[in-house]
Amino acid sequence: MVFLKAVRNSHATSVEETKVQCDRDSQQFKFLNKPLLASDDHSAEDGQISNINDAEEEKGLARLVPVWGSCFIYAIVFAQAFTLFTKQGVTMDRSITQSFRIPYAALQSFINLSVIIFIPIYEKILVPITRTITGTACGITKLQRVGTGIFLSVLTMAIAALVEMKRLEIAREYGLVDVPNATVPMTIWWLVLQYLLFGITEVFTMVGLQEFFYDQVPREFRSIGLSLYLKYFWCGELSK
Repeated sequence: MVFLKAVRNSHATSVEETKVQCDRDSQQFKFLNKPLLASDDHSAEDGQISNINDAEEEKGLARLVPVWGSCFIYAIVFAQAFTLFTKQGVTMDRSITQSFRIPYAALQSFINLSVIIFIPIYEKILVPITRTITGTACGITKLQRVGTGIFLSVLTMAIAALVEMKRLEIAREYGLVDVPNATVPMTIWWLVLQYLLFGITEVFTMVGLQEFFYDQVPREFRSIGLSLYLKYFWCGELSK
């Protein structure tokens, strides 16, 4: 409703706007102060003035939009563990014994293993160490946690690219580049590191985003905040 009234009262002059003072005197998203003004027709509906808290809550929600949009890049990385990594494993040597070949998608279990191992390390070791340095209760802020995860996701994709370059080099050496169902003589265990790093990025990025969107939105919009967080999962699934 606040956004709708801001559009309706967009004709308000700067003189009129000076009559509207917010509790926090926020200069950001000043157009959301316009719902605090009555529109010209003075109708019962349009003349209803929004209160200051409504405007400030909408401003708080609007401030999250740049963070939400900029983190969509991680949704692309999120999808690679179930697309690119799996396609790499299909073409590699998956033999464990002479009679057993590991399923190529089974390496995804290393993501869960990495998450299970790294969460206690993060909570019991990294947080106390960083807390003594930063003085922050959580060690680092939620946005710093998300940023660290995105940086690690870039590192993960760089390692995946190097492995892919090595795989193509061996495939060219054996003349297997244009043979779709051929098995490249390269062990599938080359993929383990990128799967493990991907699990660590989830501990930083996905947990950090969930905490951020639940904690930073106004209480009345927490369901919206969680839905914004879940959009990353949806985009990751769509990219598969």
